[in-house]
Amino acid sequence: MDRKRVFENGLSAEVLQHRLHSRTTDVRGEFYRDTTAIIHSSPFRRLKHKTQVFFAPSNDHICTRMEHVLHVASIASAICRGLGLDTELAWAIGMGHDLGHTPFGHVGERILASLMKSKGFSGFEHELNSLRIVDFLAEHGKGMNLTYAVRDGIACHNGERFEQSVMPRFIEKDLSSMTSRAEAIPATWEAAVVRFSDQIAYLGRDYEDACRLSIIDPASIPEIVVARLGTTNASIINTLVNDIIDTSRPETGISFSDSIFEAVLAMKDFNYRSIYLSPMLEGYSKYFSRLLTLIVDYLQGLFDMYGFDEKSYMEEKNMLAGGFALHLKEMHQPYLQHDGSIDRLIFDYVAGMSDNFCLDCANEILKPDHLNERIEQSITGKWFDVK
Repeated sequence: MDRKRVFENGLSAEVLQHRLHSRTTDVRGEFYRDTTAIIHSSPFRRLKHKTQVFFAPSNDHICTRMEHVLHVASIASAICRGLGLDTELAWAIGMGHDLGHTPFGHVGERILASLMKSKGFSGFEHELNSLRIVDFLAEHGKGMNLTYAVRDGIACHNGERFEQSVMPRFIEKDLSSMTSRAEAIPATWEAAVVRFSDQIAYLGRDYEDACRLSIIDPASIPEIVVARLGTTNASIINTLVNDIIDTSRPETGISFSDSIFEAVLAMKDFNYRSIYLSPMLEGYSKYFSRLLTLIVDYLQGLFDMYGFDEKSYMEEKNMLAGGFALHLKEMHQPYLQHDGSIDRLIFDYVAGMSDNFCLDCANEILKPDHLNERIEQSITGKWFDVK
């Protein structure tokens, strides 16, 4: 590492390693310990059944949300290794950055944001929901008790905002008071690296998945991308990782070079036109909107009728009603202590669902299997011509 390129975080180790609740240190170190807490959490496990971009639960070769966070963590660690930064901090942020994603990817996020706004909430942003999960919702309302540096990186990752350069702002923020990702600036070099790594991880992978699904023609990729980045996910990642390592400076921030950033923007625009705004994803938007609205309305209807009467929920005789009743019982007091009300509980519950669980919930609502079983137990019901 060039002596002129020493990246030092402006916040003290005490601030960066601070936890909401004190813990005795152990052999893992502070940031690696955060990674293990994330890996062992239920929100992380559910990422394996959450859409990244394409809803394809039966296709093992299409990227899921869990694969994406692994890609981000590994790319961020590689860049930090090249810049002499803390790879364990980068890995922890990368592993936790998308814990707050809804089912069905960004399509699901937009739908849930719209549903929440219709009920008087400000909306939904997965970055802030990821922070809400690690601070509160995980571990039955206790949260994961992560370090400040990891929490800041999670809240400020904003991978949808493409910038040529990001300079951390070495100011200790009150993360709990954040209301939007719009002006969120990372407090560490490592968090800035994760912000870039999020983009690097999905630019080429989303393109390759779209090619695999025959949504786009590989020959249609812009010439500037072919010439400067490459035509495969591996070559795109390699080019972008090395460009950031070569270009970043303590004086100017974590950065792409002019030439490479021009190609990155071309690739981003191509992906938006050809993938994210494609008729396939537009069609899914209508379907998923009906699906999520159905589940939210059903749960709200149950709560309006039954309140905290667990027995009544169980008499619905379906998985969703029973599971929600148990969740309501378990989380009622934590919500009152943390939020002062349970107004967000249903939306948080739905946001945490996996794609597969959402589909199962719809079946539970629309297909009364318990009634069918009762019919089948009657011979005159099963064999309608028996008198």
